[in-house]
Amino acid sequence: MEKREQLYEGKAKRVYATKDENSVIVSYKDDATAFDGTKKGTIVGKGVVNNKMSNFLMQILEKQGVKTHYIEELNDRETVVKKVEIVPLEVIIRNISAGSFARNYGVEEGIVFDKPTIEFSYKNDDLHDPLINSYHAIALKLATKEEIEQIKAMAFKVNDVLKDYFLGLGVKLVDFKLEFGRTADGEIVLADEISPDTCRFWDKDTNEKLDKDRFRRDMGGVEDAYKEMMKRVFGE
Repeated sequence: MEKREQLYEGKAKRVYATKDENSVIVSYKDDATAFDGTKKGTIVGKGVVNNKMSNFLMQILEKQGVKTHYIEELNDRETVVKKVEIVPLEVIIRNISAGSFARNYGVEEGIVFDKPTIEFSYKNDDLHDPLINSYHAIALKLATKEEIEQIKAMAFKVNDVLKDYFLGLGVKLVDFKLEFGRTADGEIVLADEISPDTCRFWDKDTNEKLDKDRFRRDMGGVEDAYKEMMKRVFGE
């Protein structure tokens, strides 16, 4: 599919128009940011890992009945997806305490929850993506009550599928962020990406971090962690 003018550039991706008004091409970059963009760097090969892993996982989810924006992978860094209006909510599912949850609530990392938790952040860089509840989201007209219920159900389904999948690869799915979008006909689909940028992955036996936390926390071995996740998923 032919790539036309650039429509948008974010922290990790560029989006291009195509001749089809209902589809766009997403191109994944190696740029890395953390802490609302205040920390910047490059993770060599990250774009390839995130593109290929996201596409593979979305196809797994489609087979389990989760509708996504995925259409076709063009090459290592570019994918055709449905053009959507992103719902301005970041949806975070947590299976184990880590990151901001541990920090905000004064608990140690690594507590396995009896049931997964869900939280929403208002997707707004100027406001630093504040936590928001469903009543606030409805009041701000970010989504309808029906859409929020649908998003919650889809997010928990994603967790059920991916938690089991990654455990089979020797990886704990600690927590992850999802984004959803509305297609031209108003259908809610899973959008954005599922990758070491948006998920916390810990080795099942050692709890070694295999995700973007290595960049956030200056732990070193960032590229190796992304490569390791690629190897576990694709066996390469």
